[in-house]
Amino acid sequence: MTAAALNSSALERDAAVVNSDGHAPKPGDIAVGVIIGRTSEFFDFFVYAIASVLVFPSLVFPYADALTGTIYSFGVFALAFIARPLGTLGFLWLDRHHGRVVKLTAALFLLGGSTMALAFLPGHAQIGWWSAALLAAFRIGQGAALGGAWDGLPSLLSLNAPENRRGWYAMMPQLGAPLGLMVASGLFAFFLTTLSDADFLGWGWRYPFFVAFAINVVALFARLRIVATPEFQRLYESRELQPAPVGETLRRHWRTVLLGAFAPLASFALFHMVTVFPLSWVVLFTPEDPVRFLVIEMIGAAVGVLAIMASGLVADRLGRRGLLAVSAALIAAYSGFAPQLLNGGDLGEAVYMIVGFLLLGLAFGQSSGTMAGSFSPRHRYTGSALTSDLAWLIGAGFAPFAALVLSAELGLIAAGAYLLSGAIATLLALALNQEFARRFV
Repeated sequence: MTAAALNSSALERDAAVVNSDGHAPKPGDIAVGVIIGRTSEFFDFFVYAIASVLVFPSLVFPYADALTGTIYSFGVFALAFIARPLGTLGFLWLDRHHGRVVKLTAALFLLGGSTMALAFLPGHAQIGWWSAALLAAFRIGQGAALGGAWDGLPSLLSLNAPENRRGWYAMMPQLGAPLGLMVASGLFAFFLTTLSDADFLGWGWRYPFFVAFAINVVALFARLRIVATPEFQRLYESRELQPAPVGETLRRHWRTVLLGAFAPLASFALFHMVTVFPLSWVVLFTPEDPVRFLVIEMIGAAVGVLAIMASGLVADRLGRRGLLAVSAALIAAYSGFAPQLLNGGDLGEAVYMIVGFLLLGLAFGQSSGTMAGSFSPRHRYTGSALTSDLAWLIGAGFAPFAALVLSAELGLIAAGAYLLSGAIATLLALALNQEFARRFV
């Protein structure tokens, strides 16, 4: 028995007893836990992202003009992606010494606590620059918690999926992104519609952050129901899902981690170009109503759900590497004309969002769990977590900030160039190493 198993605590043992039915977890059961967990994480993400455009520039940075305040807000937004790998390092230590249930519980309470703390954030008018400092601290807490919330379930899902349906099961964790966006956008649209501007900025915007904490609690129990099963423990103890030391993992698999971080950049760059950035552009540079655009985002997210599901079917027929390459090429073509549509009124914005979410679903749908088979069993758990952290940091962490700064200075064509760079990075990563490429098939 491993040291982690010996130190798992009564909490983990009790959870195993409660959740065990004597059978190995089925792929469908794992998928439910994965979807619930990822939806809760992305809901937290989008609640903060929407508030970064609609609330924090006025609440925390009222001394700056609207554009500068939003740029400051996006700068704080990026802190979570910097903190995420650091959180992974710290929580992996907790995982090795006290067990994964303890680690996951601590991480999700940190995530929920940091998110709910934002609901009580005083503005600059109350405490001055301390408001920005608290905003940054809570955002760092969210990022560190997201690093710790890695539970290995996408890898477990990949390992347990039928051979001819790997693409279908690989897309399931990605459904959390559009589902989380739909709920977050709907909540903000509701409060913007029913409250005056003063009431919304005074207290209405805080309610989605309270909802986020409640969703995290539900997600915690859904994920523990899988993580605490005997079958997961068996995989963990056989080193197929055991947290290995980070240094050892990087020495053994640095190339896989590096290429794995760059391979999904097309989808990760597009991720923010159709969610966070367009809302900021519409609010700052057009006379359009943000509520109307939030509704467009919800429609686009629904298209994204269907596209993600389609990606699973296509990947199982044509191969995951082929789908990633084709979708990256389509994103490159999209980057040449689509961003300018944001200045095209209702129709232009709708086309930009719907086509963007269609491409995002096809590409993003296969960017989860793709690296699980590329690592040796001993390093699969840690390697997958590090690859995910670096991919989000490189591909998405600074996307809203960079796209807004470039577009404000050079026009929307510059945002297209930023998106194009992500598509080129994906194509290069797939072409650099044939062995890496074959493992996406």
